[in-house]
Amino acid sequence: MHLPSRLRAVVAPALLFLSLASALVAGEIVSGPMLGYRAHREVFLWLETKDAEEVTLTYWLVNQPDEKHTITHTDVPVHPAGGQIHHFRPGLLKMGGTYRYAITIDGQEQALAATPTFSTQELWEWRTSPPDFSFLFGSCAYINEPEFDRPGEGYGKTTRTFELMGESDAEFMVWTGDNWYWREPDYDSVSGLWYRPMHDRAIPEMQKLLGTMHHYATWDDHDYGPNDSNWSYEYKDVALDIFKAYWGNHTYGEANNPGVYSKFYWGDAAFFLMDNHYHRDAAGLDQDKHPEKTQWGRPQLEWLKQSLLSAKELKHFKFLFIATGNQMLQTEPRGEPHELYRREREELLDFIVENQIEGVIFLTGDVHHSAMYHRKLSDGRMVYDITSSPLSSGSWPVETSSKAEDPYVIPGTLVGDQNFVRIDVRGEGKRRELLVTCIDKQGDTRFEQVIKLSDLQLPSGN
Repeated sequence: MHLPSRLRAVVAPALLFLSLASALVAGEIVSGPMLGYRAHREVFLWLETKDAEEVTLTYWLVNQPDEKHTITHTDVPVHPAGGQIHHFRPGLLKMGGTYRYAITIDGQEQALAATPTFSTQELWEWRTSPPDFSFLFGSCAYINEPEFDRPGEGYGKTTRTFELMGESDAEFMVWTGDNWYWREPDYDSVSGLWYRPMHDRAIPEMQKLLGTMHHYATWDDHDYGPNDSNWSYEYKDVALDIFKAYWGNHTYGEANNPGVYSKFYWGDAAFFLMDNHYHRDAAGLDQDKHPEKTQWGRPQLEWLKQSLLSAKELKHFKFLFIATGNQMLQTEPRGEPHELYRREREELLDFIVENQIEGVIFLTGDVHHSAMYHRKLSDGRMVYDITSSPLSSGSWPVETSSKAEDPYVIPGTLVGDQNFVRIDVRGEGKRRELLVTCIDKQGDTRFEQVIKLSDLQLPSGN
């Protein structure tokens, strides 16, 4: 449309003003994107925004850039702390395919901290040997915020570990609890509970980590409720909703038994993420007077047993990782280990022996130090407990403590410093093994241990 010059002089500044106003009110990314679960034909992509009217995920196979697909969110609800959570689930994807993606908010494509790619799981089952892969795991991620922290030196000691993890070439991360720390001003209100993960996940040092690899998680007390919380915590259902909002697991609990427990498979490994708080009895309860004392609750324990049997029946899975917030095998009753719930632990270990379930490794956290433990079962094979803690929280000199005398600890693996653990699953056939590496906040290797598949299997002739 042609306008007279006198009108153009009026309209042009008005259009410029409207354009600038639109730019000023456009939404923004708070944190992410984060890659959640991965399957043969589907992935999960998480994002948190603020003030966004429309958010679009565009994705395409790297070798087919002209065939783009989009998922658009509009009118996304605002949670009580002011953020907007997005769960994208691109589906019916190519197996073993690599995709590029872009995020657009209110018409503006966003610059992202990590290379925007994801891949689906290759169909190797019944066709080839299982692929080698690596993953990270850890617990206890405290991010300082002086207004809400207790007086004195901040409990968070570093954020460098998150950068180092993001710079690794690992394929996924397993978070084993205390993934954020609710403080006193957080866990006594719904808005406070929502605020903490929004604040902590948004730190710059974590963004590349979130987008570079896939993430799976379970919780411990500090991202469930107050310190050492049990099933009586009054906001536990809110905490569960927040956990589901901020993570990207396949599932959470069961229809008749709420919780964060879940399972997933990667290569020839099955992972069982246990919920050690939603149904938990208090740690201080005398287990000799209360033999029914539990961390997991009877329904979840039976779910784990049946899941182990299912993985055994499927035959693809040589390694069975059970991830839970508290240590399993160590014997000192400090903190909240399964030593204080030993009947539940021994029932599980007896079940593993009775049903000849091989390849069991526990992944644990909580205790603000890392270590490895092993225990010989009654049938002659080993089970391992690998503890990784803390990612950023305070630590203590465990190397010179009474925990160094634990009968199951592997000498040289106690680390009282901020760190994370990397596990490489590698090798062919009977030579399959795990390389376990503990890396501290300087990027230095603190220990390396090899766990052979044969050590986790029944001796020949059994």
